Amino acid sequence: MRRELERVEIPGEHDARGRAWAVAQAAFAEREPTPPARHRLRLAVVIAIAAAVLAAALSPPGRAVLDGIREAVGVENPQPALFSLPAGGRLLVASGSGVWVVDEDGSKRLLGDYQEATWSPFGRFVGAARTNELAAVEPNGDVRWTLARPGVSFPRWSGTDIDTRIAYLVGHRPRVVAGDGTADESLCSTSSRRAAAAWRPGTGFVVALLAPSGAVRVVDLDGCRAAWQSEPIPTASRVEWSSDGARVLVSGANRARVLNGRTGAPLGDVHALEAAFRPGTHDLALIRTRRGTSEVVLGSTTLFSGAGALSGLTWSPDGRWLLVGWPAADQWVFVRANGRSIRAVANVTRQFRSGSFPRVDGWCCSP
Repeated sequence: MRRELERVEIPGEHDARGRAWAVAQAAFAEREPTPPARHRLRLAVVIAIAAAVLAAALSPPGRAVLDGIREAVGVENPQPALFSLPAGGRLLVASGSGVWVVDEDGSKRLLGDYQEATWSPFGRFVGAARTNELAAVEPNGDVRWTLARPGVSFPRWSGTDIDTRIAYLVGHRPRVVAGDGTADESLCSTSSRRAAAAWRPGTGFVVALLAPSGAVRVVDLDGCRAAWQSEPIPTASRVEWSSDGARVLVSGANRARVLNGRTGAPLGDVHALEAAFRPGTHDLALIRTRRGTSEVVLGSTTLFSGAGALSGLTWSPDGRWLLVGWPAADQWVFVRANGRSIRAVANVTRQFRSGSFPRVDGWCCSP
C-alpha cells in the first residue's frame, strides 16, 4: 500500500517542487559566508591554548620556564656567582642599588646609592657621583669628602702620587676639583657634550673633551691652553686615550675613529658598537653585530660571539682578559685575549641587587 501511494502523482506537485528549489537557491546566494564548523573549532582551540600558555607564564612555575628559556641564551655551565676575578685588580660596578667594589677574591662591598664612579689613579679611592653630589670614598666605604653641585655626572680621576684631579660635568659644563676636594672650578670655561672627559696618561693634566659640535678638544690645564681640536664627529659620544697618549679613540653610533694624539688628525675608522684600547698597546677590542649575533673581535681574531647584544667592553689592568656583559643571558663573560679561555658568570643582576643589568665603571690596579 505504501509503495503504491508513493507512486501516485499529486496534481501540481512538479511545479511546486520547482518553485521550492528556486527559493532555496536564492536564499543560499544571499546568505553571509561563515567559516566551516571545523575552522571555527580550530580557531577556538588555538585561542584556548594561547590563553593557557599566558596563564602558565604568569604563574610562578611558568616564570621559571621562561627563565629557563632566557638562560639558554648564554655560555653553557656558567659559574652561578662571581667567586673570583681571572686577573688581578678590582672592579667598580654601578647597579640599581648603587656603586659596588668587587675584590679579586669575588667579595663585594656596596659603597652607597651612587649612580657612577671612577677609580683614583692607583685604586686607593673612588670618585662617586649621584645627582647633586660628588664624593671621594675609600674602597671600604668610608667617605673622605663630598661636594654639592647640581646635576653631577661623568667623574674621571687622574694624576700622580702627590697631585690628582677629578674632572666632572655639571649639566654640560665641565669642572675640575683637586683630589682632596679643594679648588673646585670651571674647566677652562669650556662647554661639552654629555660625555665623560678623558685624561691623557702621563705627567701633567691634559684632558680631551667632546665639544657640542662633536669635535674632540684637547686642553692643557696649565694655563688653559688648547692643544688641538679635531674636525667635528657628529655621532661621537665617548673619547679614550691609548696608554701612551699617542692615540685618541672616539666612538659612537656604531662607528669608532682613531685620531693622532698629538695633532687630532684622523688615522682610520672602524665599524663597531663599542671599542677599547688594549692596555699598553694600540690594539683595539671591538664589539660588532651581524644578523642578530654580536662578536668580540681583537685584530683579525673573533674571541667570542653570541646571540643578541653584548655591551660593557672592559680590559683587565694587565691586558690579558676582556670582560663583556651579556644582558639577555644575565651573564658576564671573561674572555682571554689569546682566545684560549672563556669564563662566564651567571645571575649578575641578582648579585648586585639590581633591577637592570649592572654596568662596569672600571677595572683597576691591585691595592
